[in-house]
Amino acid sequence: MKLTSTSFADNEAIPDRCAFGVPADDAPMQLGQNLNPQLSWSELPKDAKSLALICVDTDVPSAMDDVNQEGRTIAASLPRVNFMHWAMVDIPATAGKIAEGECSNGITQGGKSHPSGPAGSRQGLNDFTGLMANNDEMAGQYFGYDGPCPPWNDELVHHYRFKLFALSVKRLDVDDDFTAMDAMRVMRRHIVGQVELTGTYTLVPELRD
Repeated sequence: MKLTSTSFADNEAIPDRCAFGVPADDAPMQLGQNLNPQLSWSELPKDAKSLALICVDTDVPSAMDDVNQEGRTIAASLPRVNFMHWAMVDIPATAGKIAEGECSNGITQGGKSHPSGPAGSRQGLNDFTGLMANNDEMAGQYFGYDGPCPPWNDELVHHYRFKLFALSVKRLDVDDDFTAMDAMRVMRRHIVGQVELTGTYTLVPELRD
């Protein structure tokens, strides 16, 4: 299996236009264009009947006390946890692609409810749903893609892992409001192939060069 992107190269920086949070001239961060990156896939296993796509940031701080706090930094040595940015299932098992901005263009207050995607596919809830739960202006159900928004005081560059799975079932047995974890739990026994493409992102000026 192959997974590539014209938006970024493997293990290289994701462009600001594909991020939820971007640098600002007069503040550490402002909201970005939030375009989903372009993705292309090919060379699928012959027994694949559908595809599933997961994007996860594997470098989220395990403790939030110092996140985005003036005069503080988040040590690179701090243990890290996962944050799910995108989950899509029931993608047709043929060579294909998603254009940049096709599934996400801008930030929707309260989350996107019916993001577009490949014919027949379903997109689940990402972890901005929980992150925004206590924000009166932004709370809601965040379906589909929402891009990088790492803490602007984190010493560690974050890695965003786009994982494409080939599955032996045409439709994955998850509810329409599924999460990435729901999908991964159910698909585990149906995986016949997988591939990964990794992009990086940071809001720390010294780490962006």
